Amino acid sequence: MTGRGQTMATTKADVMEWVETQLAQDARLREQVEVRLNELRLEQQLAALREARGLSQRQVARLVGVSQPAIAKLESGTVKNLQLKTLVRMVTALGGRLQVEIVPPSRAKGTAGRARMRSGTRVLSR
Repeated sequence: MTGRGQTMATTKADVMEWVETQLAQDARLREQVEVRLNELRLEQQLAALREARGLSQRQVARLVGVSQPAIAKLESGTVKNLQLKTLVRMVTALGGRLQVEIVPPSRAKGTAGRARMRSGTRVLSR
């Protein structure tokens, strides 16, 4: 977009270029985006694993020992304090495997102490 009253056609490529520029210039923003994207991947993986097994949220809840709304919250990303033991129980109940990896801090500012969790080949950063 340009000044007031003026518009400019914006394509997906334009938006992606702008986003890439912002991420390249702001390490903190880049890390925040990375964390959120990895959280979304985890949620998608949980739902996909459940669906691949042909199970409902209610059935998984019974297997894990939690309520159906708890499974729905897990899959929708509304759980803010996901405990590792809950995640392990769900993945195990679905026949999956969860890998946890500790990554040493890099020299980049703001990454000290960051741990990563692996489920398959995807990474969850905190």
